Amino acid sequence: MAADGFTPPPLGAPADARVAAAFAALAFTPEVEAETAGAWEKVKGVVTPLEWRLHAPLIAAINRLKVEKNAVILAHNYMTPEIFHGVGDYVGDSLGLAREAARSDAAVIVQAGVHFMAETSKVLCPDKTVLIPDLRAGCSLASSITGADVRLIKQRYPGIPVVTYVNTTAEVKAETDICCTSANAVQVVEWAAAQWGVDRVILIPDEYLARNVARQTEVKIIAWQGRCEVHERFTAADIAEIRASWPGAEILAHPECPTEVIEAADFAGSTAAMNDYVLTRKPKQVVLITECSMADNVAGDAPDTEFVRPCNLCPHMKRISLENIYETLLTGRYEVSVPAEVSERARLAVQRMIDLPPPRVPARYDLVKARHHVDVELI
Repeated sequence: MAADGFTPPPLGAPADARVAAAFAALAFTPEVEAETAGAWEKVKGVVTPLEWRLHAPLIAAINRLKVEKNAVILAHNYMTPEIFHGVGDYVGDSLGLAREAARSDAAVIVQAGVHFMAETSKVLCPDKTVLIPDLRAGCSLASSITGADVRLIKQRYPGIPVVTYVNTTAEVKAETDICCTSANAVQVVEWAAAQWGVDRVILIPDEYLARNVARQTEVKIIAWQGRCEVHERFTAADIAEIRASWPGAEILAHPECPTEVIEAADFAGSTAAMNDYVLTRKPKQVVLITECSMADNVAGDAPDTEFVRPCNLCPHMKRISLENIYETLLTGRYEVSVPAEVSERARLAVQRMIDLPPPRVPARYDLVKARHHVDVELI
């Protein structure tokens, strides 16, 4: 039950008469056009004028409701551009959104992302209301491992620190020593090895991230066999085809991709690192080997760069829309909760990550730095 006493209806059902009336009142008026003009300038290269007439009234209504409800929207880089540029108060990668959640003084956090991100916000802000517009917005990586799995791993490797990718449930985070993102995974692995005085670290659950981290550090990596369903589908053959079709394009890949893809790319790094690369280097033509919306969102800030878009959609991220964000703010559904005992233990792992100084530059994974060239040990 939401804070206002409203019991959410089943998924897919209309919320109530209030919601129906609110949607019916939306219109593309001169006032709405003026309110959303700044966002339109960002997205007009990837959103048509006809689409904008549908998006703009929702954007204006959401932005008004945020003020009324003392709410902020944390929008991940994989949100569609009308969400990212239209209603996101804080936008970025998982690490950036986690930091903003911890700093926010809003009473309500709406997570424009997937469920593990909303859980992370709740873990960091237990006294705030955290909402997610669709409970079905999951993650293949988060589903690949459980807290029970981690407990068994720790029994098998006693005394070895466990670094858990932030793309995991709160239950898994509660069993770990410290979290990481792709932006700081190398830094966190090396910190954990030094703190525990060991030469091996368990890095779970993304197998490809673990393999790519292992190429950047002397620390030996023990890995789990989880994979991102978006990034695992990219292949070296895809990169070769892109180079043949667009020989002048610079190719940037995410470290959740297979190692063969990273080897074939010009640069590999987190979504934050990709964004920094494009805005700093200003390539004439670029390809982002990651989720589709990333290129659309970066393009809003890089009008002089041409984006080639061979991408894969994340079906979970795409469950979040302007419509269900608006409905979430109207009704207070769906509130994310984490059991207090789990939250307290998970908070320690997430906070340890946040408390580390930010990497001087986001990690890049396309340059092999490790001398030992030892493959990861798969559990």
